[in-house]
Amino acid sequence: MYDPNNVTGAGYVRVIEAVAASVGVEASPAVVRGPDEMERAVHTFAVAPGDGGLIVIPSPLVTVHRELIVTLAAQYHLPAIYPFGFFVTAGGLMSFGIELADAYRRAATYAHRILRGAKPADLPVQSVDKFQLVVNLRTAKTLGLTMPPILLAIADEVVE
Repeated sequence: MYDPNNVTGAGYVRVIEAVAASVGVEASPAVVRGPDEMERAVHTFAVAPGDGGLIVIPSPLVTVHRELIVTLAAQYHLPAIYPFGFFVTAGGLMSFGIELADAYRRAATYAHRILRGAKPADLPVQSVDKFQLVVNLRTAKTLGLTMPPILLAIADEVVE
């Protein structure tokens, strides 16, 4: 599920499609621009034959509508992976993404340097290097899933 108005969305989709194809799995991108399209996309995917899951690509749109998306995934018994841990604390199955607190700290450091006179063009480009895996065991149980012990061992947070 991705918002085409988010400039990074298409890049995520290309990577997911390539990885899926490399392991013999079909990826079916669902373009969503609002809550109605989210409901339609999840329903369409859920009633299609076969097993599958939902990957939610980060964007302001999905963040604003996170409770709806988590509710829809639960309603249709779809395993889903989300971009941020707060989706999991809202009832989502699991998340893997950047650690937001680290990204905000880095942004604050940049703002500090700019306010002290540094030119933004002179500042180095940085990439986030802290990622977070969060797993919700209650949701897994509801979906009839058993999480592998190794996944739980490497998770940064396990919601029970």
